[in-house]
Amino acid sequence: MKKNTNSTRSNQLNSKPNQSKGEVRIIAGKWRGRKLPVLNAQGLRPTGDRVKETLFNWLMPYIADAVCLDCFAGAGSLGFEALSRRAQGVTFLELDKQAATQLKKNLQTLNVPVEQGQVLNQNSLDYLKFGQNLPQFDLVFLDPPFHLGLADKAIELLGQNNWLKPDALIYVETERDKPLLTPPHWQLLKEKTTGQVSYRLYQA
Repeated sequence: MKKNTNSTRSNQLNSKPNQSKGEVRIIAGKWRGRKLPVLNAQGLRPTGDRVKETLFNWLMPYIADAVCLDCFAGAGSLGFEALSRRAQGVTFLELDKQAATQLKKNLQTLNVPVEQGQVLNQNSLDYLKFGQNLPQFDLVFLDPPFHLGLADKAIELLGQNNWLKPDALIYVETERDKPLLTPPHWQLLKEKTTGQVSYRLYQA
């Protein structure tokens, strides 16, 4: 996905200011069928509809009223899908300024109140380093740049700090067949590979 280790699902640090735009589609929930613009930059890899549909089938019993954290948010495909399916709120972490701005615009387009959806323009790993006494989450999405070891670092920080509520769920999307070292109290609930992508759902 991305060349810069501080980047996100949408590595756009070297992109031109006037980029063309692609789109992501919300596949279910109150905004079913809505298409949201995303920056059409090199390395942009929103979670595909096939993977997203499988993931949210897994999450169906848990998503309503969940407090969610979308790390390395990029296009925000997972966070917007969660909001559409009645999540209580989503915090989007996105380093790239242009991508973060687009996330904010899409929240405004959907009339999402600030207390339900917020975008933080910062490094996801830096954010996760300081978890003590901050809000805890029911569900965390980890879909970082591939081939940089960022999933392992994020998992380590989630395990060390106070980010997760009891029985919280953690979704991790990585390059195909990548081994992951997770805390001993995390249970692997679901796992699947589609194309070059492996994705797993854990419960803490």
